[in-house]
Amino acid sequence: MDNIAGSKNSLTWLTSIATLLLVLMWLFPTVGLFVSSFRTVDQIGSSGWWSALSTQEQQNGAIRLAGEEVQDGDLFVIEGSLFTNAGTEVISWGTSSRAPTEYEPGDLAELSRDRTVTVDELGNFRMTALESQEGKRLPRVFTTTSSPPEFTLDNYRFMLFDPENSEGMAKAFFNTLTVTIPATIIPILVAAFAAYALAWMDFPGRALLVAVVVGLLVVPLQLALIPLLKFHLNIGIGKGYLGVWLAHTGFGLPLAIYLLRNYMAGLPRDIIENARVDGATDFQIFMKIILPLSFPALASFAIFQFLWTWNDLLVAKVFLIDSTGQTTVMTNQIVELLGTRGGNWEILATAAFVSIAVPLLVFFSLQRYLVRGLLAGSVK
Repeated sequence: MDNIAGSKNSLTWLTSIATLLLVLMWLFPTVGLFVSSFRTVDQIGSSGWWSALSTQEQQNGAIRLAGEEVQDGDLFVIEGSLFTNAGTEVISWGTSSRAPTEYEPGDLAELSRDRTVTVDELGNFRMTALESQEGKRLPRVFTTTSSPPEFTLDNYRFMLFDPENSEGMAKAFFNTLTVTIPATIIPILVAAFAAYALAWMDFPGRALLVAVVVGLLVVPLQLALIPLLKFHLNIGIGKGYLGVWLAHTGFGLPLAIYLLRNYMAGLPRDIIENARVDGATDFQIFMKIILPLSFPALASFAIFQFLWTWNDLLVAKVFLIDSTGQTTVMTNQIVELLGTRGGNWEILATAAFVSIAVPLLVFFSLQRYLVRGLLAGSVK
C-alpha cells in the first residue's frame, strides 16, 4: 500500500536533503566571493568571509615606531599612532616577538638605554628617552588588536576605474562578449535545423545519425583541440575570433542537437500533420510552429552554452592570440592578474565576481526554462 498512486514516497525527505546540500554547495562559494570582494586586505588576511559581520581579532606583525621628536624638559618624547584605520582597538601588546602579549593597553614598558614606551587602547604610543633618538633605530611594537566589521568599495574602484587595471579588464569584458554571443547563437541556429530534421523528417540513415550525435557527447574536448587547431591553420583560419567561434560551435553541437531533438520529438504530432494538410512546407512548419514551441529547450541550451563559453579558458588559450593582449578574455585576464597580484586576494575576489556577474544575470533570467528544457522528451 505504500507504493500506490497518490501516496507520498518515504524517500522524499532524502531527496529534499540531497537537493538542499547541492544548492548550498553551489551557493556558499558564490556568497563567499561576493562578501570577500567588499572586504579589506587586513580583514581577508585575518578571518574568513563567514565572520565578516563580527569583530575581528588578529595578531599583527612588528610595527616600528616613527614620529617627530619633541624635547620635554630633560626627556625626548616621540608620539604617534600605530594604525591608520579608525576603530582598531589594542587588546595587548609587547616589545618582543617572544612575548607579543606581555603588556596591556596603558602599561609602561622599560627598554634599554633608559627608554620607555606605552601604548593605549586606540593604538597611540608615547616613547621617552634621556637622549635624542635622531638618526637612531627606534624599537618595534607587537600588537593584538580587535577591529569592527569593515567593508569598502575601493576594490571595485581599483578594478573598474583605476587606469592600471580598468582598461585591461574592460577590454577583456568586451572580448569575452565578442566570443560568447556568436558562440551561443551559431550552435543554436545549426542545431535547431538539424534537430527538426532528425525528429520529423524521414530520410535514410536518420537513426544512424542520431546514434552518432549521442556518441559525440562523450568525445573529450581535450582530444580534439590540437587536431582542430591544425585544421584551422591548414585552411587559413588561424587563430582569431572565427576559429574560436567554430570551435565552440563544434563542441556544443552534439548536446544542442540531442537536447532539441528530444524536445521536438515530444511535440504533438497532430499539430505538424494538420499544418502539412493545410499545405505548409517543412520550413514554414519549422519557423512558425516548431521554433515557438521549442523556446524552453532553446533557452535551456543557451544557458549551458553561454556559461560554458563565458567561463572557458582552455579553448580561448588555444584558438586566440594572447601575446598582444588584443583578444584576451576575462578568464585569462584574471589568470594574468593572479600572476602579478598573487597576494592581493581582495582584488582577485573582486575580479572573479565581476566575471561571474553576467553569467548569473543570464542564468536567473532564463532559469525558469532550464528544467523544462532538461526534461524534454523524458515523458511520453
